[in-house]
Amino acid sequence: MIEYNKSPDQIIDSSGTKISTFDNGEVNIDHSVVESFGEEWTKFNSFSDSELKLLEGEYFDIVSEEILNKDSYCLDAGCGTGRYTKVLVNRAKFFEAVDPSDAILVASRMLKEQDNVRLTKASIANLPFDDEVFDFVMSIGVLHHIPDTKMAMRDCVSKLKKGGYFYVYLYYALDNRSFLFRLFYYLSVPIRLITSSLPSTLKKAVCYLWAIILYMPFILLGRLLAMVGLRKLAMALPLSSYQDKSFKIINNDALDRFGTSLEQRFTKSEIKKMLVDCGLVDIVFSEKSPYWHAIGKKK
Repeated sequence: MIEYNKSPDQIIDSSGTKISTFDNGEVNIDHSVVESFGEEWTKFNSFSDSELKLLEGEYFDIVSEEILNKDSYCLDAGCGTGRYTKVLVNRAKFFEAVDPSDAILVASRMLKEQDNVRLTKASIANLPFDDEVFDFVMSIGVLHHIPDTKMAMRDCVSKLKKGGYFYVYLYYALDNRSFLFRLFYYLSVPIRLITSSLPSTLKKAVCYLWAIILYMPFILLGRLLAMVGLRKLAMALPLSSYQDKSFKIINNDALDRFGTSLEQRFTKSEIKKMLVDCGLVDIVFSEKSPYWHAIGKKK
């Protein structure tokens, strides 16, 4: 196990799992966003095996055995509930699962049976590990909620060994979508800004309502079109990636989408430039949803 490069502030014992905690600091972090996500993941704190299997097929189609294997020491930067660590942990030697929010307490329950995972509460700007110690680093759906995304990406890549791999998923700027998609997104921005400012309990209730009112009409229409053989048309609709998801996942993502005050989106070319500027080569993007997820090798 890699040693921490500083002493923890405290150690929490959650569900029999020790969690070392470190000061999140004030650099490149929005504490209100962190608190909000901690509350969100405390609400959505369990996933079935079938839901996890679906995530594996969607997110890790570009992660080969050469990239991630039983010799790989890994870091999940911004692990949330630990669901992505859970998906990949049996493919790796060891995972460090790190998150700045109280979601780490949920991760301790999800990962309590895994003996090759260590949990740490810390921000990406304050990761308690030396540089160049990991074979594989991933950050999934996190860096677009950090004030300076590129700086956070550099912090992640700095922990990679030369020849190691960095995997990232960032919200896309709908650069490969139709006018209807982009219109739907821009109309939703004011709704998000208002919803994210609500008190926690009310925000959760309103996001549940948005899942029904804003998500389900498109999803149900898409499912109907697919049933009658018009799958291509179904996949052209907004929110088409949710047509095979449970309502729990849809509700969770509605809270994820409308419950945060800080959301940034990037085109494929912008993400590639950030990856290159961080010292990565051999960059590969998946052409499948969710957009965009990509991987690169540290030169």
